[in-house]
Amino acid sequence: MQQFVLPIKAIVYNQKKVSLKEVTAPPYDVIDNNYKEALKNRSDYNIVNLILPDGKDKYKNAKQIFDEWKNNNILISYDKSAIFYIIQEYKNDKGKDIRRKGFIARNRIEDFSSKKILPHEFTMAGPKKDRLDLVTATKAFFSQIFMVYNDPEMKIENEILPKYTSSEPYMDVTDDLGVRNIVYVIDNEKDIEFISNTLEDKTLLIADGHHRYETSMNYSKLNPENENAKYVMSYFTNAADENLIIYPTHRIIEKDIASDEILKKVSKYYDIEKLTDKEIFLNRLEEENTKQITTGLILKNDKSYYILKLKSGAEKNIDAPEVLQNLDLTVLHEIILKKEFGYTEDELMSQNGIKYEKKENEAFDSVKNDASACFIMASPKMKDILDIVQEGYRMPQKSTYFYPKLLSGLVINCLEGEKIK
Repeated sequence: MQQFVLPIKAIVYNQKKVSLKEVTAPPYDVIDNNYKEALKNRSDYNIVNLILPDGKDKYKNAKQIFDEWKNNNILISYDKSAIFYIIQEYKNDKGKDIRRKGFIARNRIEDFSSKKILPHEFTMAGPKKDRLDLVTATKAFFSQIFMVYNDPEMKIENEILPKYTSSEPYMDVTDDLGVRNIVYVIDNEKDIEFISNTLEDKTLLIADGHHRYETSMNYSKLNPENENAKYVMSYFTNAADENLIIYPTHRIIEKDIASDEILKKVSKYYDIEKLTDKEIFLNRLEEENTKQITTGLILKNDKSYYILKLKSGAEKNIDAPEVLQNLDLTVLHEIILKKEFGYTEDELMSQNGIKYEKKENEAFDSVKNDASACFIMASPKMKDILDIVQEGYRMPQKSTYFYPKLLSGLVINCLEGEKIK
């Protein structure tokens, strides 16, 4: 069997002809129509033309554009098979410097039953069909799957990375959120072998890109003769690195429910603490959630902030395995949203009457507008995620937000051409 992780014979933008700032973009699923038009206006060669193509036969159009860019040397092949190491630098909300490290390579596609690659969220059919039609037409992956492995010894960071960071990066581009993406090319065969061997026995958690990973599985099954299709391009980062930060996704209640009714229903299962200071509220939420299941709540036309601490044994009301009973979002979804507020599973999946919001400020602002309430979630814990997926379960929809997102367009993985070595 081929090695689990291999380098990429990559296609990249020709930096002599284009500016990376003008041609890269976030993943397709966070680009709305207005942003898409803005990206297209930056450059005729923005990657959004490939990841979100236009036209009646949009997938055929993507293939035509992809071929034109290659023929005109807008996109070129990197000389050697390589691993692309990327450092993402940004400041968090409190002004702390964060440097998340990881690398882009290919990993062998595994069925989930092997437990070698673990999903933590559910997927929907529509996005998977869309991505499958795109890769079938273009024979390429334009974006990476976001994978997390665990290496407490941090071998790659300590033994490989220092060899490269003293030199000029191959790419250096700051995205629209102010995240600087610094890319070094690792094409030394011994260094590649070291990285590959380090990950050979690792289990991977899909942090982001579940639809794209399942698409790669489907494409591989539909094209068994294509050796390259047995691998998918991924970004790998180490769970042991403190710079891997997971942000929560908050729950905005758009159904018309009176504040006193919300508090009455919530008080059946949670002890409620009322606060008046936002910063104290946020700090206490994180602190208490390390001790017991704790969730925050804000209400329409109410300047107070509520800390909800789950009453002892309340999680036993949930018909779910114990590992899921111990997750704050499971408790919220099953007991409050479904049982007390009457949401169906379909409504939660389709965000009908509820909105999942990653941006903290927008979550807080929601109750100043039309929302009845917003449940403010504490930061997810990697241990909880791993405990759940290792037992074969998945978390509720939109449970985690691994920030920052990865830029599309840094590296393209073509499924035609060079064979697996």
